[in-house]
Amino acid sequence: MEVPAGFLVVSLLLSCFATTSYGVYFSSLKETLEVTASPTKGQVLKAGEDKITVTWRFNQTYPAGTDSDYKTVKVKLCYAPLSQKDRSWRKTVDLLKKDKTCPHKIVARPYTASNSSFTWTVERDIPSAIYFVRAFAFNAQEEQVAYGQTTDAHKVNNLFEIQAITGRHMSLDIASICFSAFSIVSLAGFFYMEKRKAKASQEK
Repeated sequence: MEVPAGFLVVSLLLSCFATTSYGVYFSSLKETLEVTASPTKGQVLKAGEDKITVTWRFNQTYPAGTDSDYKTVKVKLCYAPLSQKDRSWRKTVDLLKKDKTCPHKIVARPYTASNSSFTWTVERDIPSAIYFVRAFAFNAQEEQVAYGQTTDAHKVNNLFEIQAITGRHMSLDIASICFSAFSIVSLAGFFYMEKRKAKASQEK
């Protein structure tokens, strides 16, 4: 029996749609994790130097068993809306596999309902921006099933700033100063030797 061409086209389109739309949506997750971080509101941290201590636990106001399929918790550093504006590479997308809000991994740990914490040194390659911290709970299939974050739903409270390394280090500054001093001394020595040679020639 010959299958109508129209049916094949529709089937192909549905298949493509299912492939592209499959995944976990952030809006479908419940905020069942309580997450706190050590930076205070508006605090400025320096990449490569300062530390962030993150604490998370299950929100006990939810019914027992809500977290029965939680296997892993992954904590991430996330861009606040102020640092996403006009930056498509940081864009928030509800479909989590396409979301670019939280690209910086802090830690991944096996899930436990009680308090867990981790102290993280801000990595040297973290760019200057306004941030918050978010934790995702994953099931055995490595799918996000819940979350928690240090800010509110609109991502305007409890934000902090990180200043990136400028690329100029103290060792380079010291080397530059030493080189400049050496150049000056060398130049002075050159003129001194030339002056002596000229004087010796005149005496002859």
